[in-house]
Amino acid sequence: MGKLWHCPAIPDSPFTPGRFKLAPKANGTHEGGHPMNSLGRVAIVTGAGSGVGRASALALLRDGYSVALAGRRIETLEASLAEAEEHRERAIAVTTDVGSPESVAGLFARTRESFGGRLDVLFNNAGSSSPPVNMEDLTFDQWMTVVNANLTGTFLCTQEAIRIMKDQDPMGGRIINNGSISAYATSLDGRKYNIACSQIDIGNAATDMTAPMERGIIQPNGDVIPEARFDVAHVAEQVVYIANLPLDTNVQFMTIMATKMPFIGRG
Repeated sequence: MGKLWHCPAIPDSPFTPGRFKLAPKANGTHEGGHPMNSLGRVAIVTGAGSGVGRASALALLRDGYSVALAGRRIETLEASLAEAEEHRERAIAVTTDVGSPESVAGLFARTRESFGGRLDVLFNNAGSSSPPVNMEDLTFDQWMTVVNANLTGTFLCTQEAIRIMKDQDPMGGRIINNGSISAYATSLDGRKYNIACSQIDIGNAATDMTAPMERGIIQPNGDVIPEARFDVAHVAEQVVYIANLPLDTNVQFMTIMATKMPFIGRG
């Protein structure tokens, strides 16, 4: 069964599978450096205890990846592992505070120890949202909770991933960020090491975090109306699609959203 580890913290696809084929090279990869299948490839998914992270981790497992599921709460990670079914032998759960350098370092060390030292994909998915209050009523601690999860966490995990990806053989890997401007800087810095970096912006995937949208949330004009959501499995499908691209090909930015989601005037 999948293993549980604790790292203490301080304080459908656009293309039909098999439609396009590439001739394998002698080293067992296709042209572009993409393995012939996902078995033996390793991924880390942060925020894997629920929602987009859980769906993406499970989709990667089904596709053949070994996956480290990272999150703050062991009970939600255990729930994710319970859904992994026959793939649990290729999964570990690591409690992680992505805002802590020590905790993030522990996550990457445990992943390398468990899966032979390699890392092929990092999905920076962990994030937090502020409470629904006016800007002037947001406390500093609430603000820092969002910054640590959404910005510091992405920075720390990306740092650790690049250190591994640029030194492994074959060199390279793929980093996917869930809606962060940090994707652009990494996409430039990582190119000489064959590290591809993507950003996926998600609008109203059906998760626990977006559940209040069904009851209605405030709009830019002050009205409170229900908002359309879409199945989180469609996000997971796109994460797997991006993860499986050859490293000479990249999706720089992707937006996936509910068709009827109101978004004009959101900033």
